[in-house]
Amino acid sequence: MAATKADVLRFIDEFDKRIEEHHQALTDLDQAIGDGDHGINMNRGMKAVMEKIPSVQDKTIADIVKTVGMTLMSKVGGASGPLYGMAFVKASAKAKGKEELSPEDISEMIGAAIASIEKAGKSTTGEKTMLDAICPAKEAYDKAIADGKSVADAFADAEDAAWKGVEYTKGIIATKGRARYLGERSIGHQDPGATSISYLIQSARVAAEAK
Repeated sequence: MAATKADVLRFIDEFDKRIEEHHQALTDLDQAIGDGDHGINMNRGMKAVMEKIPSVQDKTIADIVKTVGMTLMSKVGGASGPLYGMAFVKASAKAKGKEELSPEDISEMIGAAIASIEKAGKSTTGEKTMLDAICPAKEAYDKAIADGKSVADAFADAEDAAWKGVEYTKGIIATKGRARYLGERSIGHQDPGATSISYLIQSARVAAEAK
């Protein structure tokens, strides 16, 4: 089943709610191994996004998703603003000219986001970053769609994989970002970026289930 503009707007709203609810916990995670501001910054960014949405909700899906990205880039400090912002911008390009998103379109958008994060962060999986959650999430999503599951069920599988990725980050050494300075002391701490990305996937699942 295709995702409509209403589904995309619901997804953005759900992500805002989850960042609002968990921003202090995300900040606490970041204080342990990073700059200590991930949740605060993401919450500020998503509040700015929600202020912008009314002015673009009548535009195309691509325009809406791009606006989310541009707003996050301009309002979120630290590393997460450029990473999240450009991920949304690059994903929006895959939605260009589409009034609805097929399951395959959604996969392409996630893939474009991953490629953007890899390029901007000069990173890959296994380095204790958001990629350790979003990459397995995409693999699980793609497998579920190939197996004939609905988008909602595919995102349920993706979310499960993302949270397993978060758990995985606890056991590895950070080699990117400020956390890399901790070396082996970063072991035992889960990555805040992987955690917020998992809330993003969760938001997509909740939005899809609401159809």
